Amino acid sequence: MFVLVEMTDTVRIPPWQFERKLNESIAEELNKKLANKVVYNVGLCICLYDITKLEDSYIFPGDGASHTKVHFRYVVFHPFLDEILIGEIKSCSQDGVHVSLGFFDDIVIPPESLQQPAKFDEAEQVWVWEYETEEGAHDLYMDIGEEIRFRVMDETFVDTSPTGPTSAEASTSNATEEVQKKEAPYTLVGSISEPGLGLLSWWTNS
Repeated sequence: MFVLVEMTDTVRIPPWQFERKLNESIAEELNKKLANKVVYNVGLCICLYDITKLEDSYIFPGDGASHTKVHFRYVVFHPFLDEILIGEIKSCSQDGVHVSLGFFDDIVIPPESLQQPAKFDEAEQVWVWEYETEEGAHDLYMDIGEEIRFRVMDETFVDTSPTGPTSAEASTSNATEEVQKKEAPYTLVGSISEPGLGLLSWWTNS
């Protein structure tokens, strides 16, 4: 679920921080820049693990700050495909079940990846597993707040870096659309369509 990623960056330290130890200032700046941010095709950055190498620092004309090239390792949330995770149901919609890990909310389990047969209850706004028994079908509700075990099936990275408009017309016509279509930079797609997956209460209660 968590991996160590080797990274390199040039860190700017302002003059008023020169009295501090260089490592402390750099660690603080790296966490300000990366913590809780998604790096494209890397994952969700959590915190700095360690600094492996500091190169020479430079002060450029017109800028009193020091600039140091830093080699470091960062703790990143990036589960591998087929990994089993446990989260909490955040909400349900026609698009599927939306799951949260507490620190990461962009997880969706699409309808076709639920335990089958499944239906969406419009009144309760929850998905229901129509569990078949000898006595007939029992409706098992996927209520909000319930813990759910799922398998990671896919991941999607979206480059959300700002891009300039190609023309003035495109800028005005697409302004409202861009606001509406704000996509998550990193999304996981899960599945519970196999025995042992789904709500923990389904498998722990006798």
